[in-house]
Amino acid sequence: MSDFLMSLKDVSLAFGGPPVLDKVSLSISKGLRAALTGRNGEGKSTLMKVIAGMLEPDGGEIVRAPNLKTIYVSQEVPHDREGDDAFNALSGGRRRRKILEEALLARPDLLLLDEPTNHLDMEAIDWLEGFIKRQREMAVLIVTHDRRFLKRVATKILDLDRGELSGWECDYPTFVRRKAELLADEAVYWERKSKKLAQEEAWIRRGVKARTTRNEGRVAALMKLREEFAARRKTAGTASIKLDTAAPGGVSVLKVKDVSFAYDGGRPVISNFTTTVLRGERIGILGPNGAGKTTLLNLLTGRLAPTSGEVVRGTNVEMSFFDQLRSEMKPELTVGENIASDRDEVIVGGVKKHVYSYLADFLFTPERVRTPVKALSGGERARLMLAKLFLKPANLLVMDEPTNDLDIETLELLEEQLLAYTGTLLLVSHDREFLDNVVTSTFVLEGDGEVRSYPGGYADYVAQRGRREEKPAQAAAPVQPKVATPQPQSKKLSYKEQRELDALPERIDSLEKELASIREALADGTIYRSDPAKAQSLTERLPLAEAELEAAVERWAELEERSQTRTL
Repeated sequence: MSDFLMSLKDVSLAFGGPPVLDKVSLSISKGLRAALTGRNGEGKSTLMKVIAGMLEPDGGEIVRAPNLKTIYVSQEVPHDREGDDAFNALSGGRRRRKILEEALLARPDLLLLDEPTNHLDMEAIDWLEGFIKRQREMAVLIVTHDRRFLKRVATKILDLDRGELSGWECDYPTFVRRKAELLADEAVYWERKSKKLAQEEAWIRRGVKARTTRNEGRVAALMKLREEFAARRKTAGTASIKLDTAAPGGVSVLKVKDVSFAYDGGRPVISNFTTTVLRGERIGILGPNGAGKTTLLNLLTGRLAPTSGEVVRGTNVEMSFFDQLRSEMKPELTVGENIASDRDEVIVGGVKKHVYSYLADFLFTPERVRTPVKALSGGERARLMLAKLFLKPANLLVMDEPTNDLDIETLELLEEQLLAYTGTLLLVSHDREFLDNVVTSTFVLEGDGEVRSYPGGYADYVAQRGRREEKPAQAAAPVQPKVATPQPQSKKLSYKEQRELDALPERIDSLEKELASIREALADGTIYRSDPAKAQSLTERLPLAEAELEAAVERWAELEERSQTRTL
């Protein structure tokens, strides 16, 4: 029996502008596990819909095997189903999993998954990975921004770039390296062509001025070169995302004291959670769908009042909130109106900037700036939300699933900005690689209302959870009953310790300013020439100041915790 499922030959499709698909050819056989890559707006979803038979191309040939069974799972989570109360009662993440389960159980010959990990929790992502990797007959084509999922599942990469599709028989990390080399070679090629065009244009202008006879062959070659440049499709620009941090507030950003929360008298979603969030921390919030991640985020940010306990916000905290539902966007208004209302300018870092110029940094052309939000793709909506978010300077940035629908290049740029961000970050995300690259610690909702804190990112949490779960198995010997002994009371701070605690915030601020000054001086290479002795002194001081700052913050946290502890 043949393994052939379907083929595309010279398939083209345009929507009034440059072709989205420009003579695309592709062969699909049983057992294919391929990822379809490309930047937002390149036409990945369009190609998937053409393959699924949902869109008719303008030209080309499509051949399908007899009785081919194809299922396409869209990136959008569907609205309520008629007469299906059980489905309608599910959360967005559980609806997504239900749809995926139905698609997989239907055993299609060809399964097309468009951003399948959006809204899934990590347990569901692991389940989906395992299911796809076990398939031998089914062909699977995936569009995803989830780099870890992509690395684990795909054995072939199909790259859609400026309307052209190329196949790469390799894993994703190898593709990334080879693609970068290809783009570098392309840039060199066009740089040489550009120099040649400039030379020939100068030559023909001199010929016209001198009214001399020109070489008609050389003129024809120039005309051809002009046509080549006119037909060239450049790579899309790179998003220019720049976080604007507000002036720093106090060392303590949030103090959470015995916080519990339950909906309408039900079981606790959060139970007796106590913690302190310090300035500069980047905290990821993890847990299964429905565990209460967004609830915890709303409690921490004051959008929701706890059933008991309290959340105290520190001094001068300026917060910006990236909403998972993009609720602040008005779909009937244009992109520009959503950003600047009826104004032409926005304020970025204290400087006026034209709204078209600002939105160009987020890859919106003037035409797209005038487009209603309801007509945008998922990726464009995500970039628009980032554009709106970053207009407000903040020293506490709260992000609920910011990576959904972002292309990988924009996602990696966002990572860079978050790593450079000097404020505090609270982040809910199911993107394991994003969490590992960005956060410094995690709050994990582990069931029955328990929230536990772990240092590091997702991989660190998994390793620490594994070690913690192994410990109970070692306690096999029966424990002899003991007579209860009174526990020592927590000591109150002494007068000297209280004075130390009061002075530490100023000490920490001073060290942070000193470190910023040292780094700025060393980043300017002129100091090594103008004052080598000072450069050497600053180089030696840098690690010492960093250590002093770390020790001061730890000491502050220790004393602050003791000052809040009530004696038994």
